[in-house]
Amino acid sequence: MAIMEGAEPFLLLGGEKGVLLLHGFTGSPAEMRLLGEKLHQEGYTVFAPRFCGHGTTVEEMSNTKWSHWYSGVEDGYHIVRSLCKEVAVVGLSMGGLLALKLAAEYPVSKVVSLSTPIYIVDKRVDMLPLYRMFYQFVPKKRKNFVGVGTQYSVGYNATPLSSLSSLLDLIQNVDGLLPSIEAPLLIVQARFEHTVQPRSASHIYDKVGSRDKKLVWLEKSGHIVTLDVEREQVFQEVAEFLSSFK
Repeated sequence: MAIMEGAEPFLLLGGEKGVLLLHGFTGSPAEMRLLGEKLHQEGYTVFAPRFCGHGTTVEEMSNTKWSHWYSGVEDGYHIVRSLCKEVAVVGLSMGGLLALKLAAEYPVSKVVSLSTPIYIVDKRVDMLPLYRMFYQFVPKKRKNFVGVGTQYSVGYNATPLSSLSSLLDLIQNVDGLLPSIEAPLLIVQARFEHTVQPRSASHIYDKVGSRDKKLVWLEKSGHIVTLDVEREQVFQEVAEFLSSFK
């Protein structure tokens, strides 16, 4: 299956401290590229895998589940671990869920959760089994970001409903793991976005087992905080948080 131009995984070799970057649902590593370049400039080795079913076709994605996506995370972790003494993980949206799951199950130095869903805004989610009786895919609007080229926003214009069902299963799985996470945690959430209910961030903060944890609210951004108007603030928050590796 051909990969969409710009949706390829990327590896930026740096020092012995590694960062695994995890993209979002229906997205691609491209949305993590600017953050990755910032962290590479700070001296980190950075790897952003492409999840199964992403960056190809929505039809291919419809045949994948969260276990397939998480397998890519595990593979990515072992790649970075083979190159570096320490591994931190940063995830956006669904990637944030996968980052939290990794932190519950593998030794990571730090974990960053960006726009991570526990509660989803779209009310149709409650009727998803009914929708799936009539539709395989639903259209998805993609935002144009000020000052950011389209090469950093590569993803699908539709959502496969079978994969959305699996995303909801992943949320339940990760929610149950939150108390077992002990790694230092940074949570970043836009206060007025329209994809994830912002109370998701407070839920994660309150339930996670980490003693060292920080919640940062953004006032102007939407869901894709790595590309939106406060992206430089996000990059700085992440860089400062990661700079205090154990």
